[in-house]
Amino acid sequence: MNELSTSVGFLESCWHYLVLGIIQGLTEFLPISSTAHLKVLPVLWGWGDPGVSVIATIQLGSIIAVILYFYSDIREIFLGIGRAANNGNWQDPYARLGIAIFLGTLPIFFLGLLIKLFWSSYEASPFRSIPSIAIVSIVMALLLAIAEKSGHRTKSLKDVKGRDGFIVGLGQVFALIPGVSRSGSTLTASLFNGWRREDAARFSFLLGIPAIAIAGLVEFANALKVMGELGFIPLLFGITSAGVISWIAIDWLLKYLQQNKTWVFVVYRLFFGILLLISWSH
Repeated sequence: MNELSTSVGFLESCWHYLVLGIIQGLTEFLPISSTAHLKVLPVLWGWGDPGVSVIATIQLGSIIAVILYFYSDIREIFLGIGRAANNGNWQDPYARLGIAIFLGTLPIFFLGLLIKLFWSSYEASPFRSIPSIAIVSIVMALLLAIAEKSGHRTKSLKDVKGRDGFIVGLGQVFALIPGVSRSGSTLTASLFNGWRREDAARFSFLLGIPAIAIAGLVEFANALKVMGELGFIPLLFGITSAGVISWIAIDWLLKYLQQNKTWVFVVYRLFFGILLLISWSH
């Protein structure tokens, strides 16, 4: 149920979704969990829970941003696959990258489909509760810290193989749990697998395109349904602001990881989880 949309008028709803889009854009590609922030912050502010469908639909703005940002890479991937299909040389770096993205998408696609088909009460499950999100955030902070301290930092995108994509894709599966963070889980898995930080982030962004796009398109009709009389306009505010802020966040993170480690995100996630537990206990 979309508590947010049923409790406010049109203009206030547009403002709320504009803010939700900004939160989505800031948190989707940083390893701090967009779903957790989109679930927790509106509830703490008294706006209500936007719901799974609306959150997934707002994420379409982030997908538009990442596709535009990495347009040349995506184009080269398709061209590389085309060349490999014609000449049989699947060692083409872009063809291998395409295969890695495909294999990395399979785990979350199939598990997400199973949840959609057989777990109708997922939206109200304990996994989406504030205590669960808080604990998961703390656990993921610790895992990211361990990953940061381990690994050789030697793999780059030109070295990627299908096996690498599948390993990172297994990490992406855990993003179905609110608080894990899709970018956080894939970045953590990549660091454990020996990736360089910037390349790990780039692959995380590219890997997220199919998963987030499919989820957003599947939930789009449900999102319109729960919006009711408010219609599509408030959602459009959310999608647009998510797209603009996502572009900025992608550019910033790639530049940041060229020179810095991930400790700032480890510390943030620890404090975020602890503050949520304190807030919930009171």
